[in-house]
Amino acid sequence: MKRFWRLLAAGLVLLALAGCGQKQVTPKLRPNDPYTDSEFSLGTICKVTVYDSGKKKAVKDGLRTIRHIDSEATLTRSGSVLDKINANAGIRPVRVPKDFWPLLKKAQYFSKNSNGSFDMAIGAVTNLWKIGLPGARVPKPAEITAALPLVNWRDVQLNAKTCTVYLTKKGMRLDFGGIAKGWVADQVRQTLKKDGVTTAIIDLGGNVVVMGHSPKAAGRKWTIGIQDPKASRGTALGTIHAANMSVVTAGTYEQYLMSHGHKYIYLFDAKTGYPYDNNLASVTIVSKQSVDGDALSNAAFDKGLRGGLAYMNKKRGQDIEAIFVTNNNRVYITNGLKSDFKLVKGTNYRPGNFKA
Repeated sequence: MKRFWRLLAAGLVLLALAGCGQKQVTPKLRPNDPYTDSEFSLGTICKVTVYDSGKKKAVKDGLRTIRHIDSEATLTRSGSVLDKINANAGIRPVRVPKDFWPLLKKAQYFSKNSNGSFDMAIGAVTNLWKIGLPGARVPKPAEITAALPLVNWRDVQLNAKTCTVYLTKKGMRLDFGGIAKGWVADQVRQTLKKDGVTTAIIDLGGNVVVMGHSPKAAGRKWTIGIQDPKASRGTALGTIHAANMSVVTAGTYEQYLMSHGHKYIYLFDAKTGYPYDNNLASVTIVSKQSVDGDALSNAAFDKGLRGGLAYMNKKRGQDIEAIFVTNNNRVYITNGLKSDFKLVKGTNYRPGNFKA
């Protein structure tokens, strides 16, 4: 699972603010001199860029929101909410803060909706491998066999009346690495909205949310590049256009462990306890809510190319789309992107199910 507290490589890069157009009068924007700041949090570089004039303080408020949620959802800090839940697995329910509850409900929803392709209780497995963390290793088969019965989202009990979480088996562990960064990005967006921000970019180590439209063109969408999973950071294989949307990628090029010549990626199959080794190089999700994109990028990766495409095409009514990149340099997209997605000229990638 994607772990938001690790250094994750971005699955995308903002390419350019589109063109020129009518000057926006209300609100007044700073297209060439935005307020921006970044800091290391959630295990990655988090950057907030605001284009609204007079909204410099909003950047600090956005970063403060990131720090607050990081203190609740991290697994690498003793005493966090998630740490307390895991420590009491099989012992007792744990009461959680009200602002943490919606994240738990989202994780439960996508675990059920994906039929376990995204599993909120994957932690017993990821804790063995620790990919992206000190002490990363390939566990012994017996260790994985012992951990698998502890990976089942159905064994997580949420009690809305008492606002408590109970992991019913000792040794179970929640791991929100595949959903938390998206959740945080959405909360930062809400913070900026409360501050009156209309146009901004929130980039949490590659989980990107674009607010509003390009500040250099009235009504024009942002142009976003989809990262080439086989090239250096910032190299795009294709582009899409988006406004008030999130773009999240899960890929084999992010965190991984090399052992005896084999590459073990950070995305885990809850059924086997091993990282995936399929023909997918990356899955990108375009959605209104970043938390949805985060969870679905993992779920779609689990289902593979054919199953993932079928699963994601059913999400079109929710304004959710996907881009699949295979190891043999083919690109497949959901139906709703076929009129927008464009391959970059000169790329080695070829269309899989659309016309270039």
